[in-house]
Amino acid sequence: MSILDNIEQIRESDPSNMYNKIFDLPEHMEEALKIGKKWQINKEDFADIGNIVLVGMGGSAIGGEIVRTMVRSKLMIPFEICRQYELPEYVDDETLVIASSYSGNTEETIAAVEDALARKAMLVAVSTGGMLADICNLNEIPMGQLPTGLPPRAALGYSFTLMMVFLEKIGLAEGCTSEIAEATKALSGFRETYIEDNPVESNPAKNLATRLQGKIPIVYSGPGLTSGPGQRLKGQICENGKTLAFVNQFPEFNHNELVAYCDVIKPHAEQLVVLLMRDAGDHPQIRKRMNIVKDIIAGCGIEVIEIHSKGASKTERIFSMIQVADFLSYYLAVLNEVDPEPVEAIERLKSELVD
Repeated sequence: MSILDNIEQIRESDPSNMYNKIFDLPEHMEEALKIGKKWQINKEDFADIGNIVLVGMGGSAIGGEIVRTMVRSKLMIPFEICRQYELPEYVDDETLVIASSYSGNTEETIAAVEDALARKAMLVAVSTGGMLADICNLNEIPMGQLPTGLPPRAALGYSFTLMMVFLEKIGLAEGCTSEIAEATKALSGFRETYIEDNPVESNPAKNLATRLQGKIPIVYSGPGLTSGPGQRLKGQICENGKTLAFVNQFPEFNHNELVAYCDVIKPHAEQLVVLLMRDAGDHPQIRKRMNIVKDIIAGCGIEVIEIHSKGASKTERIFSMIQVADFLSYYLAVLNEVDPEPVEAIERLKSELVD
């Protein structure tokens, strides 16, 4: 019997109870809607926005990627994600800067916020507290309050939802709260397939984890709805599963990385697995490229696994893929006999940066 079919062994591998933090994604989104409803925002403080820059790292940046994907078809202004210390040079008093940091102490985000203040940009934040909360209090910047007690990557449902609620309150994401509310119902149904009680043979997340164990996953997504989930999958495999993974995007990697799938790679084929993130809304040429590339990669003896979105709305389709990513990375940690929650290398890096 697989370790993934033994509930006691699964729980022994998870002393921090990451399972419940993954399982509760729909509830996180529902709670965030309630928090957002009480969030007092003066729409007039955010008038005449010329562009948007969201600053954040890791899971916070992924939340920003998904927000950008959700509003891209509605916005008539640029929206950029900033994953570093300095803001783009064009940021000025007509820029909306959204700062997302779960801890409130992410040094890259704090530096970017200080940069935004110096340029007199419009600011809003989403956090649990920390230095970011102090800056917001001192400068009368509205901050969406996230609940404490989670690893930052497990707070995605909260941060994404609060940022969407904010954008709806200032008139840039009409109807988003009702779509999120409907999506939580669908996600509650989707997760039943991935729960720990479901055996490997009928559990897609457990099955995927089994196929990924001992291999280096390479994730390929499209440039649309699957972009954020692709980044999320790679990050969760690394952080939860403690397994090295890589990510790239169609069509860009077709112009360079694709060349590496040739005879030279064949001796390493058994150590690799490729994950294709697919959505019904992919551009027709992207779908065609994926089909061709799948054959090219399979021709090198590398297993190719497709992960398809499901659901009706954009929110359902995006988060259906995120659910798969979260659960499979959790089960991969169980197979690797590691606690999915700690991120020791990141903590070491942070401590040495301040020495």
